[in-house]
Amino acid sequence: MEKIKDPSIYRNPVILQSEDLTKYILETAVYPREPEPLKELRELNKDHPWGFIATSPDAAQLMALLLKVLNPRKTIEVGVFTGYSLLLTALNIPHDGKITAIDINRKAYDIGLPAIKKAGVEHKIDFIESAALPILDKLLEDPANEGSFDFAFVDADKDNYVNYHERLIKLIKIGGLLVYDNTLWGGRVCWPEEKVPEHFRSGRNAAIEFNKTITNDSRVEFALTSVGDGLNICRRVA
Repeated sequence: MEKIKDPSIYRNPVILQSEDLTKYILETAVYPREPEPLKELRELNKDHPWGFIATSPDAAQLMALLLKVLNPRKTIEVGVFTGYSLLLTALNIPHDGKITAIDINRKAYDIGLPAIKKAGVEHKIDFIESAALPILDKLLEDPANEGSFDFAFVDADKDNYVNYHERLIKLIKIGGLLVYDNTLWGGRVCWPEEKVPEHFRSGRNAAIEFNKTITNDSRVEFALTSVGDGLNICRRVA
């Protein structure tokens, strides 16, 4: 994928490793059904130098289905960026639903805030500007929070995925879902380490460690999918 014809489609390599097939999926199945507020925010991300780190629209489409089936009222999101996945969640939970959204960068969130406000869902969001681990630990200090969340989405620093999981699994109720993004790291999880560019190795190794952790975690049922950059979808069972 060194020669990419359309960077707007394929700025961050996804698992399919086929620009044409990725474009087909997006144009055939995703963009025609993408809600207007999400389209507006996606267009904003195109002009952002880090816009490619936003949740991919095809992964978001799958998450929307999961949210509609689960119908969660209390959710948590670790890693917000400009808020594409956050807006998606807000659009697909009940009017009285609440999202605890944690990110270290308020400025990025403020870029997407006008689209969130325009969609009429800002009241569902409690944005917390902070590193995530202290907030998760603080939530766990109150026993009432354990098992009280229905859904979690994580798209943050990959080195802490295992640490996030150990806290979130306590906050999510039995039967609730935890969804982790970028768990196949552009397909590099199966590459020999010496073939991986050095600046991708930390994330690649963190993804491998995390996926092994989930495989060995009897508290969850899971599916490691090749949607977007890889979604690891977990359902708490114990």
